[in-house]
Parts: sequence; structure tokens; C-alpha cells
Amino acid sequence: MTLIRILAAGLAVVTVLGAAPAQAAAPQVEDLGVPLQDVLLLGGAVAPGPEGKTVIWSASSGTPAHLNAVDPGTGGTVARYDLPDAGGAWAVDATPDGSVYAGTYGNSHLFRWTPAGVQDLGNPITGETFVWSLAAGTGATVYGGTSPGGKLFGYDPATGFRDYGKLSATHAYVRSVSYAGGKIYAGTEAPAKIFEVGAASGAVKELPAPEDTTDKWAYDVNVAAGYLYVRLGSANPGRLHVWDIAAGQWVDQIDTAHGLDVSPPDDEGRVYFVKAGELVRYDPRTKTSTPTGVPVTGRVANTRGIGWAELGLPDYPGRSVVGLLWRGMMFRYNPQTGASSFVQTGIQGEPIDVTALSEGPDGRMYAGGFLNGGFAALDDGKVAEFHTFSQSEDMALHDGKLYIGAYPEARVYSYDPKLPWNSVEYSPSPQPGPAPNPARLFDFAADKQIRPRALVSAGRYLAAGTMPDLGYLGGVLAIWDPSSGKLKHTQRNVIQDQSIVSLAYRDGILYGGTSIYSGQTATPPTQKEAKLFAWSVKDDKLLWEIVPAPGKPAVPALTFDATGRLWGIAGGEVFAVNTHARKVVRHVTLSSSASSSGQLAFNRRDLTLYGAHAGQEVFSLNPLTGRHTVLKQGPVHQLAVHSSGEVYFAEGPRLFRLTKD
Repeated sequence: MTLIRILAAGLAVVTVLGAAPAQAAAPQVEDLGVPLQDVLLLGGAVAPGPEGKTVIWSASSGTPAHLNAVDPGTGGTVARYDLPDAGGAWAVDATPDGSVYAGTYGNSHLFRWTPAGVQDLGNPITGETFVWSLAAGTGATVYGGTSPGGKLFGYDPATGFRDYGKLSATHAYVRSVSYAGGKIYAGTEAPAKIFEVGAASGAVKELPAPEDTTDKWAYDVNVAAGYLYVRLGSANPGRLHVWDIAAGQWVDQIDTAHGLDVSPPDDEGRVYFVKAGELVRYDPRTKTSTPTGVPVTGRVANTRGIGWAELGLPDYPGRSVVGLLWRGMMFRYNPQTGASSFVQTGIQGEPIDVTALSEGPDGRMYAGGFLNGGFAALDDGKVAEFHTFSQSEDMALHDGKLYIGAYPEARVYSYDPKLPWNSVEYSPSPQPGPAPNPARLFDFAADKQIRPRALVSAGRYLAAGTMPDLGYLGGVLAIWDPSSGKLKHTQRNVIQDQSIVSLAYRDGILYGGTSIYSGQTATPPTQKEAKLFAWSVKDDKLLWEIVPAPGKPAVPALTFDATGRLWGIAGGEVFAVNTHARKVVRHVTLSSSASSSGQLAFNRRDLTLYGAHAGQEVFSLNPLTGRHTVLKQGPVHQLAVHSSGEVYFAEGPRLFRLTKD
């Protein structure tokens, strides 16, 4: 049942400027369940499992994350273990003694699996929040890299943790780690540095850079049969460099290599990895790559664990190359027969935190999710469609289409629900399909932007505001012209060194709320407080800027009420702005919070503001009196108002609706 059922005659009255909000009973909260659920695999390894048989280990992101063991012969799940309080694990490796380790984010812990079960070993280094990579040493020893301190650690069950310290004074990430012959090899974020560290002595030596690494991470580092393989770039394909350890020099480079690992070597020292969307075999002695004919397509064609297993299948004699892909698909290839196959595994999908909510052109509510992504359409609160998709930062309805801002690269898509879903990036098919839908329109990777945090319909245009990538400050304001299919205007640093995290539009003017933060929290801000600005769409010109909430780091939401006042939220403060006078005319204090999180939307059915305050509660606010009421306490970060008057909000992966009996 909708929040407010208003008769046509009543509706004509309440839309008059300055009319008082309708008096209504307090809304009830309806739990709609989990609209988004999918598989997202990060780190992985091929190693013995619970029964001693080779399995593919991989960590699936969720609340909590899980460590999964998959039978490479059938795709069935052999085992599944909780990783308590962890959101996921990029770092998974198996040591020679038969242990399997997972290094997590969320709680930044190291977990160890043995046939007796999973043991939580705690945070390797106090103050570090993310374990990025693990590398098996000798026996049961493992090494790992962390952020935000850019540290390297070791763990031996006999002696505990060892802190090797910070490898580079200027780097916050040890993104990739490998081990061989008493040496630990580690790579950092951009500008990439590659280090060789003595496992016993702790002595640190920096290897020469193979190319200009100004904008490149040492994303993957692997040692195999006397060679060090270093892939520079990101989650997208990049150049793979080969270092001859004995000779102490770079000897080859391979373009368009995917991550996250190369396989362990075969009997002749050759490794397998994905190159330009195909599994290939690489021989470092002859510097040649041999195609296998096994396609690995889609936006993310990175392996989540790759290795060797005996499958016991007719077309797969001896050892076969096996691995997992990010959405739970398993691939297999036999070098003797050339046989290959893809099998959807039994890994269970995890609930996905909702990061974007919007009404679509068909009147349905749509939800997008964090990290695992996903895209769901809801009819009367129930999931009518679900599709695998990117992490969504924001959604906006404009001229009969739903526009979606996606992470990373600050990508923007348009989706038409009247047409068949066809995501060539996230639901790839070997057969040609209809036109892409969602269709990718533009991105700001070249501008070092990562999150399109704000989208809004702006007359005949669509406007977007972005947050930059690690190491950068200053977002982009973009104005897209759907009729020409081109960007009308882009402007970096509308407000110096501040991101654009909220947008509202009225009478030819865009209003933007900023954040002092980058799209990656490791980048320190240079500004002290967020601003509100006005931008002429016609003239592509900044008109004015003010500080609406002194001392607050972000203005994450903006909305207009029925009288034309612009409302915003900043930390624990809601404010109203007279845009003609260019000044704040009302402050409403909810708390002393300085959070950069918050949502605010105006409900034209009951002329009331609804908001989410600093991840603490959902509230309603009378824009005429400033009186506010807490409707539900909880970790709410997303909220949207449907044109029917229904108010939707999310607590993590669960979706709720405010209803009136």
C-alpha cells in the first residue's frame, strides 16, 4: 500500500506553493527482503581440499565473506566456511604443508584453513585495514601485503606474525606479493614500485621499473620457474613484464594480459594466463604465446585462482588447467586433447548491499548494488528481474530511460526497460545479441575519475558529477546531450580539489554538493569543508558557491521542495537555501555528526522531506516548520521516493518501504 493515497482533488490542492504538508498517520515499515544476490569471487588458489582431493579455493564477498572449495571435475561445492566479520578476500593462497590462507578486508584478518577447520589469526598488523595479497612460503609460512600503511608481513604458526615494515615511504598499498627462493616480491600502487625482500633478513631491494609507471599499479606479481611476472595497470588488461631472476633483468613483455595470476608452471616451465580475452600458454625461454582457443570474455576476464588438477574425465587425461571466473563460472582446458569447457559452479550467491535506488521510466523501482553489483527491478516491492551488473553509484530517470553511474572509471550507461536486457560486459554471450542494453555512453577514466556519484535530469540534458581515483582530487561535472549522443560540456575542479557528490536541477541551473574527499579514502584532502555551487547549463559557467554547513566534509544529497527552496544534508545537519538570495535560510540539527553519508528526497505526495542521516536512521522533516521525526533507526545509507509517494530505503542488503495502512 502506498505511503499516502491522495485523491485527485486533494492532489490539486497540495501542489500549490507553500501549502502545508498533509496530516497523516505515522508510516509503517515493511521489510521487502534482499533484492540483490549474486556471486563475486576475488582471491583463489588450486590446492588440496577437505578430503585431500584437489579443489579450487576461492573467497566470495558477502556479509560475511566465505571461503569456498569447488570440485573441478563437477563444479559442485565441496565445502564452504564463514570468514566472520570480513567483507571479502582478495588474498587466498595455499602453503606446502596443506594449509589454505585467506587475508580479508572489512576486518583485515588472516584466516587459516586446515582439515580441522578455519582459524581466525587476527589482524596481522595493527592499524592496517586491508590484506591485498598472500604468497605461500616454505612449510606453513605465508607472506602478505596491506593498506593503508603499505606494509609487508609474514606469518609462521611456530613464531606468529612478523612486521617487515613499510616498503616505500610514499606508498599506501602493497597490492601484490609472491615468493621464491627465500625472496619475497612485492608491488605497490601507482607509481608502481617492485621490491625484492629477504624473507629471513628483511633486507629490501627495489627492482628497476620496466617502463614508465606514473599511472600504473604493480597489480599482479607472480613467480614461476625462475621468472617473475609483473602485470602493470589495474583490474583491466595491462602489460605483463617478465623478469629473469637469475639474470637480474627484464627479458620480455606481453600486451593485453589479464590478471589476477599466471598459473603454476608445467613440466617445461610454461605458464597459462588470459591474454586479450583468450587463455594462452606462454614459454619464457622462447618468449612465445600459444593460443588455446578458450575464450574468456566480458568486462572482467580475470582468473580467480588458476592451477592444475586431474579431473578423471574422458577428454581430460592427466593434468588439466582449471580456474574460476569472478561470477562463479569454472573453466577447464586439457593441453593433451585441447578439450575445454565452462561450468557454472555451485558457489552460493551472497546478499549485496544496495548502493543506488531510483524509479524507472516504467514506474518500477530499481536497485543497484555494491562490489558484487547486480541490477534488480521491483514490482510492488518484489523482485521481477535480476541481472548481473556493475557496482552502481547512482541512478537517475531522464527522458524515458534509466541512467546508471557505475564504478570504476566513472562509467555512465542508459537502460531502456522496453528493450531486452543485453549486457555485453557483464552477461557476455558467444552468440551475437541485440543492441547493448544498458548501453555504455561515456566514462572518465582518462580524467582519473572513478565514481559517478551524482546523476540528475537537467532539462534536455543529463548531468553527472564524479569522484576521482586514488592519488587525485577534484571531480568532473559532465553534461550529456542524449539527442546528439555527445557530451555537451565537461569541467574538472568546478570547486578546487573537491568531488561532486550530489546534484539538483531547476530552471536552467544545476546545483551541486561537494565532498572534500577523493573516490578512494587513502587520498588526503586539501580542503576543510564542503561547498554548494550553482552552474548555468546554457552558458557552461559557475554562477556562485557558498559553504552551506561550516565544518562539514560533504553535502551528499540535494532536493527541491514545493516552494522552490533547495534542501541539503551535511553530516547531522539539514539546511534550506534560497537560491535567489544565495544563502542558507534554515538549519535543522539532527546530531553533531560530521559523516559524509546522507540521503534526502522530497515527497510531492505529502510535501514532506525524507532522509537517511549519517547511516544512523531514517527521518521525515516538515519543510515549513523544520520539525522532524525518526521513523526507523538503523544503518541506512540509501533512500528514494517513488512518484506514488512510497519511500524506499536500504539497510545494507535489505530493502524496506514506508507504508500507510
